[in-house]
Amino acid sequence: MNKRKYSVLFYVPNLIGYMRLLFLITAWIFYDNIYVFLPFYAAAAFLDGIDGWAARMMGQCSAFGAWLDVLVDNVGRSLLWTKLYPWGVFVSCLEWSVFVCTHTLGHQWKAAFGAAPQWVKTVMDNGFYTPVGAFTVAGLHALPPYLYILGHLPPSLHNVSPILLYAPAVILAAGRVLALAVELWCIKTHILQLLSTDENHELNILTRDLHTDPSN
Repeated sequence: MNKRKYSVLFYVPNLIGYMRLLFLITAWIFYDNIYVFLPFYAAAAFLDGIDGWAARMMGQCSAFGAWLDVLVDNVGRSLLWTKLYPWGVFVSCLEWSVFVCTHTLGHQWKAAFGAAPQWVKTVMDNGFYTPVGAFTVAGLHALPPYLYILGHLPPSLHNVSPILLYAPAVILAAGRVLALAVELWCIKTHILQLLSTDENHELNILTRDLHTDPSN
């Protein structure tokens, strides 16, 4: 066994990833108790901003860590979407489908959009660190917990103006719709790539058979 290879599993940012996963599972278990759910879910979200920083500061960036980070993000949103609404399972399935499509490109998948339409590149540029990218990511990550809060309002917030409560949800939903457009583009592009691969494979087989057929 290559001990050095497996040491990546114990990098500090990856240990943070495991902790995030534990926090998310705990939040899911206590879904109906907003006073337990929110602190654990918020702690997982906070650590999501720490693991990347820790990886860069400690020189512990890794392909496994990049994969784990997105995996835990998907787990957290899936657990929440499927609890929020019966149709939330479809949102979860969509996000996992996109995960499969993008991560076949490896840990540098964010940089693989050079041939994408300009509107997709505007979202993806600089690893989402642009106004449009931040707006899209906010819709992706913050909409589910905000909808949870709306559905579990403590009595002290029952008299708050509906405009103040629902305006953020509308803004986040707009960001999520933009994320949906990018997700559908990723799935479509991946399918077209697979079809092209199959076509090239069949062409190679045909060419090989022509060269090996003694009747030719």
